[in-house]
Amino acid sequence: MPNQLKQSRWKLPLILLTLVVAIAITTMILTGTISAQSKQITHPLEPLSASEIKTAIALVKKEKSLSDRARFPNLSLREPEKQAVLNFKPNSAIAREVFIVVLEPAQNKTYEAVIDLQKKAIVSWQQVTDGQPALLDEDYETLSTLAKADPRWRAAMKKRGITDPESAVVDGWAVGLKSEEEKASGKRLMRGVTYYKDKKRMNYYGSPIENLMVLIDLNEKAVVEVVDRGVVPVSKANFDYDSASLKPLQPAPKPLLIRQPQGVTFKLSKNQVTWQNWKFRYLMHPREGLTFYQISYNDKGKDRPILYRAGVSEMIVPYADTSPSWTVRSAFDVGEYRFGWLSTALKMGKDVPENAMLLDALFADDEGKPLVGKDLMAIYERDAGILWRHYDSNTESYVGHRSRELVMTSVAAIGNYDYGINWVFHEDGTLEVQTDLTGIMLVKGTTDVTAKHGDNQDTIGHLVAPNILAINHQHFINFRLDFDVDGTENAIAEMDVAALPKSETNPAANAFSMREKHLKRELEAVRDMSMAASRTWMISNPQRKNSLGAEPSYMIMPGGNSVFYPLPESNVYQRGKFATHHLWATRYKRDELYAGGDYPNQGKINQGLPQWIADDESLDGKDLVVWYTMGVTHIPRPEEWPIMTVHRAGFKIMSRDFFTQNPVLNVADSSSSKPAPKK
Repeated sequence: MPNQLKQSRWKLPLILLTLVVAIAITTMILTGTISAQSKQITHPLEPLSASEIKTAIALVKKEKSLSDRARFPNLSLREPEKQAVLNFKPNSAIAREVFIVVLEPAQNKTYEAVIDLQKKAIVSWQQVTDGQPALLDEDYETLSTLAKADPRWRAAMKKRGITDPESAVVDGWAVGLKSEEEKASGKRLMRGVTYYKDKKRMNYYGSPIENLMVLIDLNEKAVVEVVDRGVVPVSKANFDYDSASLKPLQPAPKPLLIRQPQGVTFKLSKNQVTWQNWKFRYLMHPREGLTFYQISYNDKGKDRPILYRAGVSEMIVPYADTSPSWTVRSAFDVGEYRFGWLSTALKMGKDVPENAMLLDALFADDEGKPLVGKDLMAIYERDAGILWRHYDSNTESYVGHRSRELVMTSVAAIGNYDYGINWVFHEDGTLEVQTDLTGIMLVKGTTDVTAKHGDNQDTIGHLVAPNILAINHQHFINFRLDFDVDGTENAIAEMDVAALPKSETNPAANAFSMREKHLKRELEAVRDMSMAASRTWMISNPQRKNSLGAEPSYMIMPGGNSVFYPLPESNVYQRGKFATHHLWATRYKRDELYAGGDYPNQGKINQGLPQWIADDESLDGKDLVVWYTMGVTHIPRPEEWPIMTVHRAGFKIMSRDFFTQNPVLNVADSSSSKPAPKK
């Protein structure tokens, strides 16, 4: 999990904020003020400005007499009710609200506040009674300091031949599975696992101090317990992966240049993007990361809505190791660690191509001060192969076009793992989500120096180096997709394909058909993938008909996926039930945003989606939110050590009966030169 040095990765002195504001048209740093009539804030879904952040923090500090230790794990725009945004007209008054999570460590209490910036008033203030806010940057420093000063931790390290505390990294984890005593304490807790790190190496994840775990009380700043379950050999091999450590390097390929000599095709106005027929807004949310709003496609001069809001809702990573030091590990990377806050600066020519435009984001740090995250997002066009083509051998004629895609991306580094989330806009109206999983696998120390093999032998990990066992694990990412297909009155159906039985109407036994089943209520819409049925899901507008008499719709087309392997009796299953099914659907509610609940850190079981569908509301012809869960099961390989090449997974959101024919028949040819003649 993130270490204590994380925050320095993109901190920018506030003195430079004025300069950043001056170029806001190409960044997310918007300069609106608190006035509803401000000329600088022109739309309700523009990101918060620095002045809005300062105003909200000053107000809540004054009105609630907060202590100097008060911290703000989440300060974000409280989005208006959807209908207010849909009814918004240019130059209309804009109501602006700020949502703040307030942590008061001295009181061991957490509050939620909603600030009305126009009224300069706190319009909502309530205590959070279930769960804890996400971990803060300073919590990692507190953990490290307390652990290294504790005589029990020092004694455990000495047993392993390590006497210098600075030769260790204490890495922080949300508490995860709790004992009954920990539940009853009501304390804000954090676990620490230790790694050996000498001064010559950067990659300490290859040297775990196995069986040693620290538990601390973050609010009291005290060590609760140090548990040492016995010495396991500590690998001191060098697993660094920087170029200097890997010489000699293999020859570099010849340069591949990506250029747009006439400039980019997309247009960026504050946080609104237009490209080809697409139009949408975006912002970087401190918890969710890159989030999109009002995604529409221009069809013959008319902007037709598809999605009102789309983004990552939650991610859970269960590990398969059964030892006590591992069963407590089950990271909720959005709710426990803050996916957006842990986004990292993107590098040209490495994370993104040379033609990308890098974009900044404005956050409030844990103390409530405006903080600019440099280069946390990127937008760029890329070649995508053939768009469509046909060669007619009878007439020897050819017609074809090259495909172009628009990509918006960000990468979060959450401890040992790096997660890239790419939103890909295709010219034909398809929206694709591509995830990039890379970084360093989580490993444990072992006495084994050679791998174990054999038929019918259960293994919970795989040896990737002597004394290094990489543990089987999974990544389940839930995406919240607020569909508005041609409006807010939508319906959802499941589409299955099946072979038809041999009969008089199917004498050759070759027929197969697609059958639609409408999912009319929330409980009915808890669904799973079926490879046998080639299953997809369709969100349609029953109030509209196209020229062929069909309802315009968009489909969720699954890509690679997995089932959730922890058993129902497990704590991670009970806390992360959103991952136990691939698709859920609910009625739209503004504040139902997180599939695993608002506070998964030390939170209760059955939060989020299981709680929201309990009333089994009707879905037919309603304003729908669809929650799609994508899973990756990772069985480690030595080829992924000491650092993984990217594993890609994703899904598509694709039109069905939305257009009356191929929407890119009239696409213009972007070729700037004729192909070279054949020799």
